[in-house]
Amino acid sequence: MTAQTPQETTLQATTSQARIPIIEARLNAALAPLYLQITDDSAKHAGHAGAKEGGHYSVKVVSAQFTGASRVTRHRMVYDALADAMQRGIHALAISAYTPEEFESLK
Repeated sequence: MTAQTPQETTLQATTSQARIPIIEARLNAALAPLYLQITDDSAKHAGHAGAKEGGHYSVKVVSAQFTGASRVTRHRMVYDALADAMQRGIHALAISAYTPEEFESLK
């Protein structure tokens, strides 16, 4: 059995709202986003069977690293940044991933 790091333990033991800074730090480190919004949607899923296993989140992330990448590849990039957290504190993740140009055209 391998020992958990303090961050892994924090992901499991903390409230869904308290996981947001961990998610933010990981996405910032991996994707250098120009814009990042993380929303805790856990309250909307109270009573849902999987809600006990972790929080429900939505992320909107804008990164130049998404340029030329398909939607599936962008989502994989986000999941890769949060890989172990998906097993230890995040039950569901809705992703909106944009290039800077795409995000600008939404305004």
